Amino acid sequence: MSSPLIFIDGDQGTTGLQIHEQLRGRTDIALITLPDAQRKDPQRRAEAINSCDIAILCLPDAAAREAAESVVNPRVRVIDASSAHRTRADWVYGFPEMVRGQAQRVASASRVSNPGCYPTGAIGLLRPLLDAGLIPRDYPVSINAVSGYTGRGRAGVDEHEGPNASHRSLHRVYGLELSHKHTPEIERYSGLASRPLFVPSYGAYRQGIVLTIPVEARLLKPGVDGATLHNCLTTHYADEKYVRVMPMEAPGVGKQLNPEALNGTNVMALSVFANREHGQILLAAVLDNLGKGASGAAIQNLELMLAQ
Repeated sequence: MSSPLIFIDGDQGTTGLQIHEQLRGRTDIALITLPDAQRKDPQRRAEAINSCDIAILCLPDAAAREAAESVVNPRVRVIDASSAHRTRADWVYGFPEMVRGQAQRVASASRVSNPGCYPTGAIGLLRPLLDAGLIPRDYPVSINAVSGYTGRGRAGVDEHEGPNASHRSLHRVYGLELSHKHTPEIERYSGLASRPLFVPSYGAYRQGIVLTIPVEARLLKPGVDGATLHNCLTTHYADEKYVRVMPMEAPGVGKQLNPEALNGTNVMALSVFANREHGQILLAAVLDNLGKGASGAAIQNLELMLAQ
């Protein structure tokens, strides 16, 4: 029996390079690659995507839509790492740990849309708590997140690693028009009844995300506190390999969060911090924007699809 053919469309970009690096030494699959001169040739790309078993799209949104539309072979399955198809009802959302049965839906899907890096953290925290009724669906959610500069793609890498790196920004808050493209994705898959307020930023480090969501206990049902939320998350992710819920009272956990702590992995760590005196709770997620937030998630979804 021949090995499954995998085509990475856009294997020269940040995410595509990482996926290719992690897959190229494997003997259970075969990678289709195009020579440099053919990577932008629509005909050659269409031929490659229609000759593979699973295509992984690591492209800008418009190019990802074109690539998906070029698939005419019904046996070709697609994983899209862009945001082009994330809120489409005919694509399966590729966050296997989100709800019970999601991993199986990914495994059997013909079209899978990888989650965004920020939404992975936000949805990972919110979805179990909203589904359990511990946070109301109409709660006025605000999300703050800082990512490494690779989250900006090539522009961020050039600014910090290129010839003009001496002029790099140390910290940049953006999305101030409050219309970041990840916000609809967060709203849809977290289960919120209205749009969250999302404020992202970039730091002067290569990769890694810390995302936080403040919660006021007075806006929750009586008796719901930080421990209640922590127990819910712990139960939801108890059997998951790639999502860890950190202990609330572990030594050092309450001191600081390091956005680079999980770099190079497909692991996301979730934490709950609480101040009972002030009635305030902080939900937090740490993950690698190039790992669980991009290439790692794509490979996790690929493994599920290959096992089907």
